[in-house]
Amino acid sequence: MTPIKKAYGYVTRIKNGKTQVLVFRHPIREAGIQIPKGTVEPHENTYEAVIREMKEETGLESFQVEELIAEDFWENADGAIHHRSFYRIRVSDVPDEWDHQPTGGGDEAGLTFQFFWISSEHEVQLIKGHGDYLSVLFT
Repeated sequence: MTPIKKAYGYVTRIKNGKTQVLVFRHPIREAGIQIPKGTVEPHENTYEAVIREMKEETGLESFQVEELIAEDFWENADGAIHHRSFYRIRVSDVPDEWDHQPTGGGDEAGLTFQFFWISSEHEVQLIKGHGDYLSVLFT
């Protein structure tokens, strides 16, 4: 089985001297609280995919992809193997919270994500796999 390539974005900002990470509450309760991420399209590399996914899922247009912080292989609950790439992304001058309807289509069409910031690794319970590298950001 060929792993499914996924690009994850840890969107960060500095507020009052502290690092914060962007998360969102999915409108489907079982989907929980997540970080922006998505599937890499066949014509993309993970860097291109994370840029596209950040724009589609968050509505943000102005951000800087700083670095690839981790790459791994992970087994999803359905048994699929994901080849995950986690990027650190920096923003400034963004709201403390906002709602956005993703523009990528598919299963997310018509949904509204509620975005907000966390200031520590254990502030919220992210869905499985999404918080795996938060410790790198909150050191």
